[in-house]
Amino acid sequence: MRNTDRRQWLKTIGLSSGFLLMGGLESMGMSTEFSPYSKNNIARLNFNENPFGPSALVRQTIADNFDIACRYPSGVLSELVALLASKEGVSKDHIVITGGSTEGLRAAGITYGLAGGEIIAATPTFQAMLRYAKNFGAHIHQVPLDANMVHNLETMERRVTSKTGLIYICNPNNPTGTIIEKNILRDFCTSIDHKAVIFSDEAYYDFITIPDYPSMVELVKEDRNIIVSKTFSKAYGMAGMRIGYMIARPDIAKRLKANIMANTNILAIKAAVTALNDDDFYKFSLLKNLEGKKRIYSTLDDLGLEYVQSHTNFIFFKSSKPIQELQKSMLAENVMIGRPFPPFYEWARISTGKLADVDRFGVALKKVLS
Repeated sequence: MRNTDRRQWLKTIGLSSGFLLMGGLESMGMSTEFSPYSKNNIARLNFNENPFGPSALVRQTIADNFDIACRYPSGVLSELVALLASKEGVSKDHIVITGGSTEGLRAAGITYGLAGGEIIAATPTFQAMLRYAKNFGAHIHQVPLDANMVHNLETMERRVTSKTGLIYICNPNNPTGTIIEKNILRDFCTSIDHKAVIFSDEAYYDFITIPDYPSMVELVKEDRNIIVSKTFSKAYGMAGMRIGYMIARPDIAKRLKANIMANTNILAIKAAVTALNDDDFYKFSLLKNLEGKKRIYSTLDDLGLEYVQSHTNFIFFKSSKPIQELQKSMLAENVMIGRPFPPFYEWARISTGKLADVDRFGVALKKVLS
Protein backbone atom coordinates (compact mmCIF):
# COMPACT_ATOMS: atom_id res chain seq x y z
CA MET A 1 0.00 0.00 0.00
CA ARG A 2 1.38 3.41 -0.94
CA ASN A 3 2.11 5.92 1.80
CA THR A 4 -0.67 8.26 0.64
CA ASP A 5 -3.14 5.37 0.64
CA ARG A 6 -2.15 4.43 4.19
CA ARG A 7 -2.70 7.96 5.47
CA GLN A 8 -6.08 8.25 3.74
CA TRP A 9 -7.08 4.95 5.30
CA LEU A 10 -6.28 6.32 8.75
CA LYS A 11 -8.44 9.37 8.18
CA THR A 12 -11.44 7.58 6.71
CA ILE A 13 -11.49 4.58 9.04
CA GLY A 14 -9.27 5.17 12.04
CA LEU A 15 -10.84 8.51 12.89
CA SER A 16 -14.43 7.36 12.65
CA SER A 17 -16.18 8.35 15.86
CA GLY A 18 -17.86 4.97 15.94
CA PHE A 19 -14.72 2.95 15.31
CA LEU A 20 -14.20 1.83 18.89
CA LEU A 21 -17.91 1.26 19.47
CA MET A 22 -17.99 -1.01 16.42
CA GLY A 23 -15.38 -3.28 17.89
CA GLY A 24 -12.15 -1.61 16.92
CA LEU A 25 -9.51 -3.80 15.32
CA GLU A 26 -11.48 -7.01 15.72
CA SER A 27 -14.40 -5.61 13.74
CA MET A 28 -12.09 -5.22 10.74
CA GLY A 29 -10.74 -8.73 10.97
CA MET A 30 -7.29 -7.34 11.76
CA SER A 31 -4.72 -9.33 13.65
CA THR A 32 -4.24 -8.42 17.30
CA GLU A 33 -1.57 -11.02 17.92
CA PHE A 34 1.41 -8.67 17.90
CA SER A 35 3.25 -9.28 21.17
CA PRO A 36 4.25 -6.14 23.08
CA TYR A 37 7.49 -5.88 25.03
CA SER A 38 7.24 -5.98 28.79
CA LYS A 39 9.86 -6.00 31.53
CA ASN A 40 9.77 -5.90 35.31
CA ASN A 41 6.03 -5.21 35.31
CA ILE A 42 6.65 -1.52 34.64
CA ALA A 43 4.52 0.49 32.24
CA ARG A 44 7.11 2.27 30.08
CA LEU A 45 5.22 5.30 28.83
CA ASN A 46 8.13 7.75 28.86
CA PHE A 47 9.99 7.46 25.52
CA ASN A 48 7.23 7.53 22.87
CA GLU A 49 8.07 3.97 21.84
CA ASN A 50 5.75 1.62 20.00
CA PRO A 51 5.80 -1.47 22.27
CA PHE A 52 4.01 -3.67 19.72
CA GLY A 53 6.89 -3.90 17.29
CA PRO A 54 8.82 -5.03 15.44
CA SER A 55 6.05 -6.87 13.65
CA ALA A 56 6.02 -10.63 13.22
CA LEU A 57 7.05 -10.27 9.57
CA VAL A 58 9.96 -8.01 10.52
CA ARG A 59 11.10 -10.44 13.20
CA GLN A 60 11.06 -13.27 10.68
CA THR A 61 13.05 -11.15 8.24
CA ILE A 62 15.69 -10.55 10.90
CA ALA A 63 15.94 -14.27 11.62
CA ASP A 64 16.11 -15.10 7.91
CA ASN A 65 19.04 -12.75 7.38
CA PHE A 66 21.31 -13.73 10.26
CA ASP A 67 23.58 -15.52 7.81
CA ILE A 68 24.51 -12.26 6.11
CA ALA A 69 24.98 -10.30 9.35
CA CYS A 70 28.72 -10.87 8.91
CA ARG A 71 28.65 -8.62 5.83
CA TYR A 72 28.82 -4.84 5.65
CA PRO A 73 25.47 -3.17 4.96
CA SER A 74 26.45 -1.41 1.72
CA GLY A 75 25.64 -4.53 -0.29
CA VAL A 76 21.91 -4.40 0.58
CA LEU A 77 21.40 -0.68 1.01
CA SER A 78 20.31 -0.01 -2.57
CA GLU A 79 17.06 -1.95 -2.19
CA LEU A 80 15.91 0.20 0.73
CA VAL A 81 17.02 3.42 -0.95
CA ALA A 82 15.05 2.56 -4.07
CA LEU A 83 11.96 1.67 -2.04
CA LEU A 84 12.10 4.91 -0.04
CA ALA A 85 12.67 6.98 -3.18
CA SER A 86 9.56 5.44 -4.69
CA LYS A 87 7.57 5.98 -1.48
CA GLU A 88 8.54 9.65 -1.26
CA GLY A 89 8.32 10.34 -4.99
CA VAL A 90 11.95 11.43 -5.41
CA SER A 91 15.11 10.09 -7.02
CA LYS A 92 17.51 7.83 -5.15
CA ASP A 93 19.98 10.73 -4.91
CA HIS A 94 17.54 12.48 -2.57
CA ILE A 95 17.70 9.73 0.08
CA VAL A 96 20.15 9.59 3.00
CA ILE A 97 19.92 6.51 5.23
CA THR A 98 20.77 7.15 8.88
CA GLY A 99 21.25 5.23 12.11
CA GLY A 100 17.90 6.40 13.42
CA SER A 101 16.60 9.89 12.73
CA THR A 102 18.79 11.20 15.56
CA GLU A 103 21.89 10.56 13.47
CA GLY A 104 20.36 12.59 10.66
CA LEU A 105 19.67 15.45 13.07
CA ARG A 106 23.25 15.38 14.27
CA ALA A 107 24.67 15.28 10.75
CA ALA A 108 22.61 18.33 9.81
CA GLY A 109 23.65 20.10 13.00
CA ILE A 110 27.32 19.64 12.14
CA THR A 111 26.84 20.50 8.48
CA TYR A 112 25.14 23.82 9.13
CA GLY A 113 26.25 24.76 12.65
CA LEU A 114 29.94 23.92 12.76
CA ALA A 115 32.37 26.56 14.01
CA GLY A 116 29.97 29.32 14.92
CA GLY A 117 27.08 28.73 12.57
CA GLU A 118 23.65 29.65 13.91
CA ILE A 119 20.69 27.32 14.33
CA ILE A 120 17.20 28.58 15.18
CA ALA A 121 14.74 26.29 16.94
CA ALA A 122 11.71 26.34 19.19
CA THR A 123 11.73 25.66 22.91
CA PRO A 124 10.75 23.21 24.17
CA THR A 125 11.46 20.85 21.31
CA PHE A 126 13.52 17.74 20.56
CA GLN A 127 17.09 18.53 21.57
CA ALA A 128 19.27 15.94 19.78
CA MET A 129 20.40 18.24 16.97
CA LEU A 130 20.80 21.30 19.14
CA ARG A 131 22.92 19.76 21.88
CA TYR A 132 25.16 18.01 19.39
CA ALA A 133 25.67 21.09 17.23
CA LYS A 134 26.41 23.22 20.28
CA ASN A 135 29.21 20.83 21.22
CA PHE A 136 30.79 21.60 17.84
CA GLY A 137 30.60 25.35 18.22
CA ALA A 138 27.17 26.22 16.89
CA HIS A 139 25.17 29.11 18.33
CA ILE A 140 21.63 27.98 19.19
CA HIS A 141 18.80 30.53 19.21
CA GLN A 142 15.72 29.04 20.84
CA VAL A 143 12.35 30.74 20.45
CA PRO A 144 9.56 29.97 22.95
CA LEU A 145 6.42 28.33 21.60
CA ASP A 146 3.37 30.56 21.32
CA ALA A 147 0.39 30.54 23.67
CA ASN A 148 -1.03 27.47 21.90
CA MET A 149 2.29 25.61 22.28
CA VAL A 150 2.93 25.85 18.53
CA HIS A 151 6.11 27.09 16.81
CA ASN A 152 6.22 30.89 16.78
CA LEU A 153 7.35 31.20 13.17
CA GLU A 154 7.13 34.99 13.06
CA THR A 155 9.62 35.34 15.90
CA MET A 156 11.81 32.60 14.47
CA GLU A 157 11.97 34.48 11.18
CA ARG A 158 13.03 37.67 12.96
CA ARG A 159 15.97 35.79 14.46
CA VAL A 160 17.45 34.95 11.06
CA THR A 161 20.79 36.64 10.36
CA SER A 162 23.51 36.28 7.76
CA LYS A 163 25.09 33.65 10.03
CA THR A 164 21.98 31.47 10.25
CA GLY A 165 22.68 28.12 8.65
CA LEU A 166 19.65 26.10 9.70
CA ILE A 167 16.12 26.47 11.05
CA TYR A 168 14.96 23.37 12.91
CA ILE A 169 11.23 22.61 12.98
CA CYS A 170 10.00 19.50 14.78
CA ASN A 171 6.51 19.00 13.36
CA PRO A 172 4.57 17.47 15.06
CA ASN A 173 6.52 18.90 17.96
CA ASN A 174 8.02 16.86 20.75
CA PRO A 175 7.02 17.23 23.63
CA THR A 176 3.81 19.20 22.96
CA GLY A 177 2.32 17.07 20.16
CA THR A 178 1.21 20.19 18.27
CA ILE A 179 1.46 20.88 14.54
CA ILE A 180 1.80 24.06 12.51
CA GLU A 181 -1.17 25.00 10.35
CA LYS A 182 -0.32 23.60 6.94
CA ASN A 183 -0.61 26.80 4.89
CA ILE A 184 1.35 28.80 7.44
CA LEU A 185 4.11 26.20 7.45
CA ARG A 186 4.40 26.12 3.67
CA ASP A 187 4.38 29.92 3.44
CA PHE A 188 7.13 30.14 6.05
CA CYS A 189 9.31 27.59 4.29
CA THR A 190 8.93 29.13 0.84
CA SER A 191 9.53 32.67 2.09
CA ILE A 192 12.61 31.99 4.20
CA ASP A 193 14.47 29.02 2.69
CA HIS A 194 16.59 31.31 0.51
CA LYS A 195 18.09 32.71 3.73
CA ALA A 196 18.67 29.43 5.59
CA VAL A 197 18.09 25.71 5.15
CA ILE A 198 14.95 24.47 6.91
CA PHE A 199 15.03 21.10 8.62
CA SER A 200 11.57 19.51 9.00
CA ASP A 201 11.70 16.71 11.57
CA GLU A 202 8.72 14.47 10.73
CA ALA A 203 9.35 11.61 13.16
CA TYR A 204 5.66 11.63 14.14
CA TYR A 205 4.18 12.49 10.76
CA ASP A 206 2.44 9.11 10.42
CA PHE A 207 0.17 9.94 13.36
CA ILE A 208 -1.26 13.15 11.89
CA THR A 209 -4.96 12.73 11.10
CA ILE A 210 -5.77 16.12 9.55
CA PRO A 211 -6.87 15.58 5.93
CA ASP A 212 -4.32 16.53 3.28
CA TYR A 213 -1.71 17.66 5.79
CA PRO A 214 1.45 17.87 3.67
CA SER A 215 4.91 16.53 4.29
CA MET A 216 7.59 19.07 3.51
CA VAL A 217 8.95 16.48 1.08
CA GLU A 218 6.67 18.27 -1.39
CA LEU A 219 8.96 21.29 -1.12
CA VAL A 220 12.05 19.13 -1.54
CA LYS A 221 10.56 18.09 -4.88
CA GLU A 222 10.47 21.77 -5.81
CA ASP A 223 14.25 21.97 -5.25
CA ARG A 224 13.80 24.07 -2.13
CA ASN A 225 16.43 24.34 0.61
CA ILE A 226 14.52 21.87 2.77
CA ILE A 227 15.64 18.72 4.60
CA VAL A 228 13.05 16.25 5.88
CA SER A 229 13.80 13.46 8.34
CA LYS A 230 11.71 10.39 9.00
CA THR A 231 12.17 7.29 11.13
CA PHE A 232 11.22 3.65 11.56
CA SER A 233 11.23 4.09 15.35
CA LYS A 234 7.62 5.14 15.88
CA ALA A 235 4.80 3.75 13.73
CA TYR A 236 6.96 0.80 12.63
CA GLY A 237 8.01 -0.14 16.17
CA MET A 238 11.74 -0.35 15.44
CA ALA A 239 13.25 2.19 17.86
CA GLY A 240 15.88 -0.27 19.06
CA MET A 241 17.11 -1.06 15.56
CA ARG A 242 18.25 2.51 14.82
CA ILE A 243 17.26 3.24 11.26
CA GLY A 244 15.82 6.37 9.69
CA TYR A 245 16.35 8.53 6.65
CA MET A 246 16.44 12.06 5.29
CA ILE A 247 15.07 13.46 2.04
CA ALA A 248 16.83 16.45 0.52
CA ARG A 249 17.87 17.92 -2.80
CA PRO A 250 20.80 15.82 -4.15
CA ASP A 251 23.46 18.48 -3.52
CA ILE A 252 22.27 18.89 0.07
CA ALA A 253 21.99 15.12 0.51
CA LYS A 254 25.62 14.75 -0.58
CA ARG A 255 26.76 17.21 2.08
CA LEU A 256 24.75 15.42 4.75
CA LYS A 257 26.16 12.01 3.80
CA ALA A 258 29.66 13.35 4.37
CA ASN A 259 28.80 13.94 8.05
CA ILE A 260 27.00 10.66 8.79
CA MET A 261 29.05 8.86 11.44
CA ALA A 262 26.77 6.14 12.79
CA ASN A 263 25.63 4.00 9.87
CA THR A 264 22.82 1.53 10.33
CA ASN A 265 23.25 -2.23 10.07
CA ILE A 266 22.36 -4.94 7.60
CA LEU A 267 19.57 -6.48 9.69
CA ALA A 268 17.92 -3.09 10.24
CA ILE A 269 18.01 -2.43 6.50
CA LYS A 270 16.36 -5.74 5.68
CA ALA A 271 13.83 -5.18 8.47
CA ALA A 272 12.98 -1.71 7.15
CA VAL A 273 12.23 -3.08 3.68
CA THR A 274 9.80 -5.56 5.19
CA ALA A 275 8.24 -2.95 7.48
CA LEU A 276 7.45 -0.67 4.56
CA ASN A 277 5.38 -3.45 3.01
CA ASP A 278 3.71 -4.66 6.21
CA ASP A 279 0.37 -2.87 5.99
CA ASP A 280 -1.33 -4.93 8.70
CA PHE A 281 1.14 -3.92 11.38
CA TYR A 282 1.23 -0.31 10.23
CA LYS A 283 -2.57 -0.08 10.53
CA PHE A 284 -2.50 -1.95 13.82
CA SER A 285 0.01 0.50 15.30
CA LEU A 286 -1.91 3.60 14.27
CA LEU A 287 -5.23 2.31 15.52
CA LYS A 288 -3.77 1.16 18.82
CA ASN A 289 -2.37 4.65 19.18
CA LEU A 290 -5.80 6.19 18.60
CA GLU A 291 -7.33 3.88 21.20
CA GLY A 292 -4.57 4.72 23.66
CA LYS A 293 -5.01 8.46 23.22
CA LYS A 294 -8.77 8.15 23.68
CA ARG A 295 -8.26 6.41 27.03
CA ILE A 296 -5.68 8.94 28.20
CA TYR A 297 -7.96 11.84 27.24
CA SER A 298 -10.74 10.19 29.23
CA THR A 299 -8.54 9.94 32.32
CA LEU A 300 -7.44 13.56 32.04
CA ASP A 301 -11.02 14.70 31.51
CA ASP A 302 -12.11 12.80 34.61
CA LEU A 303 -9.43 14.59 36.61
CA GLY A 304 -10.19 17.97 35.07
CA LEU A 305 -6.61 18.35 33.83
CA GLU A 306 -5.64 20.61 30.94
CA TYR A 307 -3.98 18.94 27.95
CA VAL A 308 -3.00 19.59 24.36
CA GLN A 309 -4.76 17.76 21.53
CA SER A 310 -2.01 15.53 20.18
CA HIS A 311 -0.97 14.67 16.63
CA THR A 312 1.55 12.10 17.85
CA ASN A 313 1.78 8.97 19.98
CA PHE A 314 1.99 10.95 23.23
CA ILE A 315 -0.01 13.58 25.11
CA PHE A 316 1.24 16.67 26.94
CA PHE A 317 -0.87 17.50 30.00
CA LYS A 318 -0.76 19.89 32.94
CA SER A 319 -0.61 18.07 36.24
CA SER A 320 -0.16 21.26 38.34
CA LYS A 321 2.52 19.33 40.21
CA PRO A 322 6.31 19.50 39.75
CA ILE A 323 7.11 16.83 37.17
CA GLN A 324 10.13 15.41 38.96
CA GLU A 325 7.91 14.87 41.97
CA LEU A 326 5.18 13.36 39.81
CA GLN A 327 7.73 11.09 38.10
CA LYS A 328 8.77 9.63 41.43
CA SER A 329 5.19 9.16 42.59
CA MET A 330 4.19 7.45 39.34
CA LEU A 331 7.27 5.22 39.33
CA ALA A 332 6.25 4.04 42.79
CA GLU A 333 3.09 2.82 41.03
CA ASN A 334 5.24 1.11 38.34
CA VAL A 335 4.44 3.70 35.66
CA MET A 336 7.17 5.67 33.88
CA ILE A 337 6.28 9.08 32.41
CA GLY A 338 8.34 11.67 30.50
CA ARG A 339 11.02 13.89 32.02
CA PRO A 340 10.58 17.64 32.68
CA PHE A 341 10.58 19.92 29.62
CA PRO A 342 11.59 23.43 30.69
CA PRO A 343 9.94 25.86 31.09
CA PHE A 344 6.84 23.66 31.48
CA TYR A 345 7.80 22.20 34.84
CA GLU A 346 4.21 21.30 35.72
CA TRP A 347 3.41 19.66 32.39
CA ALA A 348 3.96 15.94 31.77
CA ARG A 349 4.40 13.93 28.59
CA ILE A 350 2.74 10.52 28.56
CA SER A 351 3.21 8.08 25.69
CA THR A 352 0.57 5.75 24.36
CA GLY A 353 1.47 2.07 24.47
CA LYS A 354 -0.07 -1.19 25.48
CA LEU A 355 -3.67 -0.50 26.40
CA ALA A 356 -3.25 -2.35 29.69
CA ASP A 357 -0.38 0.00 30.55
CA VAL A 358 -2.42 3.04 29.51
CA ASP A 359 -5.12 1.86 31.90
CA ARG A 360 -2.51 1.41 34.64
CA PHE A 361 -1.43 4.99 34.04
CA GLY A 362 -5.01 6.16 34.54
CA VAL A 363 -5.40 4.29 37.82
CA ALA A 364 -1.99 5.46 39.09
CA LEU A 365 -2.53 9.11 38.15
CA LYS A 366 -5.88 9.24 39.89
CA LYS A 367 -4.30 7.71 42.99
CA VAL A 368 -1.27 10.02 42.99
CA LEU A 369 -3.31 13.20 42.47
CA SER A 370 -6.10 12.30 44.89
